[in-house]
Amino acid sequence: MSQTVAVITPAWKAEATIVPTVRSVLTQTYPDWELWLIADDGADYEAFLAAAGIRDERIRFLSSGGIGRGASNTRNVALEAITAPYAALLDADDRLKPQKLELAVAGLADYGIVSTALDVMTDDFRHLRYVGDGADRVLTPGAHKFVSLSMDAMVVWDRRKADGRFDATMSNMTDLEFLLQLYRTVPASMHLGTPLHDYIKRSSSMSNGANVAEGMIRSKTEILRRLESGHYGLPAREAEGVAAFLRISLEAERLYETALATRPGLLFEDHIEPMLK
Repeated sequence: MSQTVAVITPAWKAEATIVPTVRSVLTQTYPDWELWLIADDGADYEAFLAAAGIRDERIRFLSSGGIGRGASNTRNVALEAITAPYAALLDADDRLKPQKLELAVAGLADYGIVSTALDVMTDDFRHLRYVGDGADRVLTPGAHKFVSLSMDAMVVWDRRKADGRFDATMSNMTDLEFLLQLYRTVPASMHLGTPLHDYIKRSSSMSNGANVAEGMIRSKTEILRRLESGHYGLPAREAEGVAAFLRISLEAERLYETALATRPGLLFEDHIEPMLK
């Protein structure tokens, strides 16, 4: 008997992107899913999708309970409501490749967390690069970020083995913080090296704007502090592995503005990757 996957999608002013996102769920080769679409902007996404010809009883519509409460609070609304044993995250401007859920569910038979390689794209779905592609492999917490070096919202996990809530006090890096919560009770995850998730790199995140950089630095510093204090209960070696990544990442943040001036359009992933090696 198949297990249901609850796909959690917060939506904030997502009318321009939500249709291809939802269609990517509809075309999954794994049929036992629920899509939880949580409006954080007061929009009627059920009516909006119906006007685009999309109706499916597996799509559930919720409200965040306010306007602009943020992705963390909005995701938490769904996490409090779902009863499915498996959960997955999908931003309202990203897409799942057709086999994402099928292959992830297969991995969950042996591991409580499954991550996948990413196909990083522009707003108009033009390929930029892959992240974390290669062979499938088992990753411990300390090794995870050296493979999946950016974006952590693409995990699928077994809520009976690991669970958590998103930290709404942090402006950035909440996906990594959430993943570290899951690793508290799951010692290793399965990483699928096939790019199974289209991650849209917004134009606003392809620059080193002051607000973006400051938020990233502040959040990375806070997660580093938590790791060093033993907050996540990880084995010392694993906590140090994540901390080592964050120290390199903070140095990469410091150097990124200068690197970007030299190479306009430089992706942060391309900037940090040589430093990690």
